Amino acid sequence: MVDFSEIPAEMTAWRVRRPGPIDSGPLERARVPVPAPAAGELLVRVRACGVCRTDLHVSEGDLPVHRPAVVPGHEVVGEVVAAGPATRTAIGARVGVAWLRHTCGQCRYCKRGAENLCPDSAYTGWDADGGYAEFAVAPEDYVHPLPAGYSDAELAPLLCAGIIGYRALQRAALPAGGRLGIYGFGGSAHLAAQVALARGAEVHVMTRDRDARELALALGAASAQGAADPPPVALDSAILFAPVGDLVLPALAALDRGGVLSIAGIHLSDIPPLNYQRHLFQEREIRSVTANTRADAREFLDFAGEHRLEVTVHPYPLDTADRALSDLAHGKFAGAAVLVP
Repeated sequence: MVDFSEIPAEMTAWRVRRPGPIDSGPLERARVPVPAPAAGELLVRVRACGVCRTDLHVSEGDLPVHRPAVVPGHEVVGEVVAAGPATRTAIGARVGVAWLRHTCGQCRYCKRGAENLCPDSAYTGWDADGGYAEFAVAPEDYVHPLPAGYSDAELAPLLCAGIIGYRALQRAALPAGGRLGIYGFGGSAHLAAQVALARGAEVHVMTRDRDARELALALGAASAQGAADPPPVALDSAILFAPVGDLVLPALAALDRGGVLSIAGIHLSDIPPLNYQRHLFQEREIRSVTANTRADAREFLDFAGEHRLEVTVHPYPLDTADRALSDLAHGKFAGAAVLVP
């Protein structure tokens, strides 16, 4: 099915012109052609796009360039306005475009249900243009139906911050009724905390930002303290959301025997040397998180449909995407920034 009525020839988009520190202006705003969907692809009119720390890593060059002048953005809420051949989604449907964009389906990782580890995987806003634009194209098999009861801006952070936070929580192996520590409290952490709380966990938050500590307590955290401060109790599990390797040591030291630390970010600064007795002995574990599977996304979005999450969003006009990323880098808000065309 194809319907190109009322679709302009050009659109506004932000591209990573030259990766570098965000204050050096790596993003440029440009007029570019509206992409056309190929077979199996959908064209969506972007209604909201979350601003994720991964977009910052792409823009600043922490992640290697996969597509020159890429349009960042992988938390896209959009309305389907056109579709290529061999698609099933109706024109006008509201869908979500997330980070994971392609997997081979044939490798041993895909076959065992670990498509997030596929060597041939590709990602929105890194390997292909994303949602810092008025329109975006995505493969139909990798877009998601969205839960009702949320605004477009509230849904956007669910599509990466929420999904990755959910996977990080799963990787943390938190026992029923257990004590969870969260290090860093931004867009992803404030959603993962609510999932843990809904499951009956006791949550303790460590973050440098005072507003984020207040938000954590308002959402139901048992305590909130500085980023490297010890929590008031030994932790069964912990998740590190801040991309700061120095925090691995206090997080491990805060774990009880058999505790698990899950590291949620795609990028982390170097980890200082560990002391085996203090940080790892008594069967403590460190686990990384690599992207997510589509099953993770379905599980989390279903959870969000059944449990109304409080999504703290800060809307920015699309024309100010560079400022939104800068504000994220400098910690100027608690919660998640969202671009609204």
